[in-house]
Amino acid sequence: MSRAVARLGPVFFRDRTMSLLLLAGGVMCWALVGWLFTTRSPTDDPDARILAAVLIGLAFALTGASLFWLATFSCRHIAYQGDWLRAARRATWLGGGAALFVLLRGQGAFSLPLALFVVAMVLFVEVTLSIRR
Repeated sequence: MSRAVARLGPVFFRDRTMSLLLLAGGVMCWALVGWLFTTRSPTDDPDARILAAVLIGLAFALTGASLFWLATFSCRHIAYQGDWLRAARRATWLGGGAALFVLLRGQGAFSLPLALFVVAMVLFVEVTLSIRR
């Protein structure tokens, strides 16, 4: 182990392991989404619509949490204490929005004004929560 890696300490490896585990979980969810779409029809089975919404939301959230944390880590090359919490919050917004859009589309209630309103509200709340005091 080099001196640079030794100075980073166990936090770096814990963060990298967590990021890789979240990405692996996201890949598994995307594989389940692929399996669901190839084996069940959402037009015939209403349970498939709900399961698809949950799986797509979870896949977006797991993949997004890792990517949001990696984006902040790559900009500063150091991990701060609240980075994982911020990444988890943003990934929750992403996964919840994706699940909502899939549910609305499955019910035939999806419209562009509603989608733009949801995106605007998520951005407004995230900007409000991200302001540093």
